[in-house]
Amino acid sequence: MVARVTKKNNKNTTYTSEHDGEEGYVKVSLVNQSVFIRKKKSCPLRDISIAEINYKNLRLLNKFLSERGKIIPSRITNVTVKKQKALANAIKRARHLALISPINKEVAQN
Repeated sequence: MVARVTKKNNKNTTYTSEHDGEEGYVKVSLVNQSVFIRKKKSCPLRDISIAEINYKNLRLLNKFLSERGKIIPSRITNVTVKKQKALANAIKRARHLALISPINKEVAQN
């Protein structure tokens, strides 16, 4: 599926954009140039309040940990700044209470 859109911006530059099925990208061609622009992603935690991000919610916290137990940065997960700080604090608290392994992506079995 190829959809073409031709637009003019404030500088009177005409460009065409195509969406040819590549997930997350839009092809924009300026005059004799092709550029791929990444679509803006939304926060995966937009439906969750900051109060729900706590150290007891281990299923949520494990989604934002790498295989080595590191916190995945917000530029990769697209989490907002406030929620990334809340996630980091909750993960650190869970590590301190030994609910999450500090070196592996494992949850302590109770």
